[in-house]
Amino acid sequence: MLKPKVHVRKGDTVLVIRGKSAGKKGKVLEVHPAKSRVAVEGVNKMKRHTKPTRQLPQGGIMEREAPIHSSNVMLFCTKCNKPTRVGKKIQEDGKAIRQCKKCGELLS
Repeated sequence: MLKPKVHVRKGDTVLVIRGKSAGKKGKVLEVHPAKSRVAVEGVNKMKRHTKPTRQLPQGGIMEREAPIHSSNVMLFCTKCNKPTRVGKKIQEDGKAIRQCKKCGELLS
């Protein structure tokens, strides 16, 4: 069986292209490849009622980012300042590096 893949990684800057948060930019906080979902900073906020614990003695209503489907985000190139698709460039040692399809900038 094939392992599911996601086109973005933790720490990437992405642009949301679909849904109620369309047009927002943010950093990827978590990636869940098995579910094809990513959590993006400041996008798809949800409220969670939490009980008091030792770390959080007052409890209360906490806001956090819920994951959205990975097809609803596009990688954002900081050099050309545009959303882009991800290309792959093979180096001399055989390793594949991600590359911006618009400007050719190598992405980490």
